[in-house]
Amino acid sequence: MTPSLTFLGAAGTVTGARFVLEGERATVLLECGLFQGLAELRSRNWEPPPLDPAGLAAVLISHAHIDHSGYLPRLVRAGFAGPIFCSPATADLLRIMLPDAARLQEEEADFRNRAGRTRHQPALPLFTEADAEAALGQVGAVAFGREFAPAPGFQARFRSSGHILGASSVEVRLGDRRLVYSGDLGRYGVPVMRDPEPVAVADTLLVESTYGNRLHPADDGSAAVAGAVRRAVERRGCLLVPAFAVGRTQELLYMLRTLEEEGRVPPIPVYLDSPMGIAATAVYARHPEEHDEAAARVAAEGRRPFVPGRFHLSPAVDDSKRLNDLEGPAIIIAGSGMATGGRILHHLRRRLGDERTTVLFVGYQAAGTRGRLLRDGARSIRIFGEDVPVRAAIVTTDALSAHADRAEVLRWLRGFARAPAQTFTVHGEPAAAEALPGGDRA
Repeated sequence: MTPSLTFLGAAGTVTGARFVLEGERATVLLECGLFQGLAELRSRNWEPPPLDPAGLAAVLISHAHIDHSGYLPRLVRAGFAGPIFCSPATADLLRIMLPDAARLQEEEADFRNRAGRTRHQPALPLFTEADAEAALGQVGAVAFGREFAPAPGFQARFRSSGHILGASSVEVRLGDRRLVYSGDLGRYGVPVMRDPEPVAVADTLLVESTYGNRLHPADDGSAAVAGAVRRAVERRGCLLVPAFAVGRTQELLYMLRTLEEEGRVPPIPVYLDSPMGIAATAVYARHPEEHDEAAARVAAEGRRPFVPGRFHLSPAVDDSKRLNDLEGPAIIIAGSGMATGGRILHHLRRRLGDERTTVLFVGYQAAGTRGRLLRDGARSIRIFGEDVPVRAAIVTTDALSAHADRAEVLRWLRGFARAPAQTFTVHGEPAAAEALPGGDRA
C-alpha cells in the first residue's frame, strides 16, 4: 500500500492544523489543532471527526499553541485512546494550555446559558477540563533528535523549529518514504530561542506559509519598546502591553531586563497580570537547554533571564484588581494579545482615557479585533458594553513576531540537500501560501 496524506486543516487558512498519515499497518494524526477566528472556521470544531478516532494509532504534536494542539481533548472524548507524542517542553506547556482552553469552553457555555444566547438548550462546551486531563494522561515526551516508533511501520523524530519553547519540525518515515513537516518556523538571530534546525532530506515536505508574502521589520523591536517605557516614565503613567501568554510574554520580559541592564530604560515596576503567562514563564525558565547562547549565559551567571529588576506577579483576581489603584510609572503585561478578552480589557477600560497612558502592541492584530481598531487610530473603543474614549498613545511594533517571514522560510528551505519530490504550503492564507515558490497549496 502506498502511504497516503490527507489535509483536514491548516489548508487555505492558518488555523486548525490536522494532517492524516495512513500507512500499511497504522494511521497517525500529525497535529490536532482547533480552528480559530472566523465563525465559519470555528464551526468546523463541532463537526463529527472525518475519521474514526478509535482507529488512530498515535498523534504527533509539533508545539503547544492551541491551533496545533487544542482539539486533543475533543479527540480523546470521541474515542482516541492512543499515545500523543511531543517534545518535553511542549508536554509541559500542554499541561497549562489544554486545561485553560477547557475552562474557556466551559465559561463560554455557561455565559450563553445565563444570557439565553444559544440555539440549543443547554449550550455545551466543546470539551471539558476532565477531557483535557484525560488527554494529558496520554501525552508522552520525546527529546529532540531521538528517533522513535509512534506506530507500527512508522519512525519519527522531532527537531527544534525555534518558534516557541518546545516547538518542533517533525520527520516521519514510512518504509523508504520520508515526510517532513516544518511545524511553525521561528526567527533567526532573535532573543531567547535558538535558530530553526535545518533538515537535509525529505521526499514530501509540508512547509508553513503564515508570512509567505511578508518581510518583518529589520530592527529587533527594542527601540519601540524602549521608547514606550520612556514615555511612561516621562508622563508618570502606565504602559499597558497586551501580550500572548506563551512566547511573546517571555520575549518581552527578556527584552525589558536587557534594556534595563544596558541603561536604555530606567527600572520601573513591571506587573505580569496573567496566570497562564506566569505559569508559562516558569516553564521557560525550567528549559534552559532550548535557550540561545545569550539567554543561557544569563542563567549560568546566576541571573534570571525573564525577570526585570522590579518584577511583580499578579496571579489572583484580587491581585489584578489592586492594579486599578496603581500610580505610574509602571508596566502592566496581560492577555489577550489582540485585546479580544482577558485581564487587559479591564486595564484598557480604566486607563485608555488617560493621556498619560501608553499602549504597546507587540504582535499581529487581526481585522475586527480591538487591537486592530486601536492600531488603526480609533478614537473610542467598546469594552464591556461601554464606549471608552482613547486618549492614550498607541505604539506598535511587528518586530517581535515568533513566525519566520518569507526570507526566513526560504533560508530554512535552503537547508535541504536536494529539493523534495513534493512540497505543500500549509498554515497560510491563500495569498501567503501561493507567494512561496515551488510548492502546491494544500
